[in-house]
Formats: sequence, C-alpha cells, structure tokens
Amino acid sequence: MRFLLATHNLKKQAEIQRILGPLGIEVLTADMAGIALTDVEETGTTFRENAYLKAHTGCLESGLPCIADDSGLCVDALGGAPGVYSARFAGEHGNDDANIQKLLEALRDVPDEKRTAAFACAVCVCFPDGRLLEVEGRCEGKIGYAKCGNNGFGYDPVFLVGCRSFATFTAKEKDAVSHRGNALRKLCDALPAYID
Repeated sequence: MRFLLATHNLKKQAEIQRILGPLGIEVLTADMAGIALTDVEETGTTFRENAYLKAHTGCLESGLPCIADDSGLCVDALGGAPGVYSARFAGEHGNDDANIQKLLEALRDVPDEKRTAAFACAVCVCFPDGRLLEVEGRCEGKIGYAKCGNNGFGYDPVFLVGCRSFATFTAKEKDAVSHRGNALRKLCDALPAYID
C-alpha cells in the first residue's frame, strides 16, 4: 500500500519508511510520487493540529492516504519553547545551525540539572474515505552544551539521551527511543485495523 508523506525531508521519509515498511507500506514523498502539493502553512498551536493540517491537505490533493507529522523540541527552562516553532526558532525555516546556536545561547547560564527537555511528535494519517488516525510520542532528555555527532537532523546534535546526543546514535538506535519512533510504533499497532 502506498502512503504519501507530507514532507520533502528525505531523512524523515527514510526514518518513517524503516518503521512502516514491515507493514507492507511504501512511504513516498510528493516528489517521489510525482505529485505537486500545496506547501501548508503550519498555523496550528499544537503539534497535533499542524500534523492534521498537512495530512488532510495532502490526502485531498493526492487521493492517497497521507501521513504527516509535526514534531519539535520542548525545553523546560524555556517554558516549552521552541515547541511548534522548533524548525523556525531562529527565524529562517529549517536552518538547523542557527536554531541550535539560538538555543545554546538561550541556555548559556542554565545549569545542567535544569536543562531538561523532550522531543514531542504527533503523527496523523488521513484516508481518502475520511477516516483519521492520530498518535503521539515523546522522548525525554536534556540539552548539551555543544554540538556532538554527525547523524540525524535538527536539534539532534545537542539533544542528549543519557550521555549521548541523538546525532551519535545509529538510525536503529534512534528509532528505538525517539519521539517519532515511539509515535510510529503506536501507529503500526493501530494501522492494521485501517488497512485490512
């Protein structure tokens, strides 16, 4: 079964494909499927609302089941920020280095014990027949003092689980504990009832 993924992020597509592939689902970006999608403005105030906006639009425009996620970093010392603004925390959407620099600067004087944070992820699947499936996942950790590692994307180089940054995890290690991995495992548990 083919699912459209409402993102152009190939790293995210690979991550989701690894987890949903065993269900016989082929996860395609719009480019892979040869479909032009509207670039949805993420106007929701929650990860769940933004995931729905993207999945709903993608499903309507493609006629395929569409999966979308919205995820971000919630830092306790910053009152949950950057939250839904994670990808554009420093202004420009998707500038990982600028976002990390702004985060590290905001936490410059915050002691280790108060650098707690969590990655949160909401995943939504909209089906052409109007059915909707939504799940959420989290991963608790803390923010390091400098970038470490070359894997992953976004805030992975400064998000620590135990004493390691996500950017030092292999793909398999990250899938086992990440917010998106946790959400997608819930999705895998629920999807068979929707696709049988």
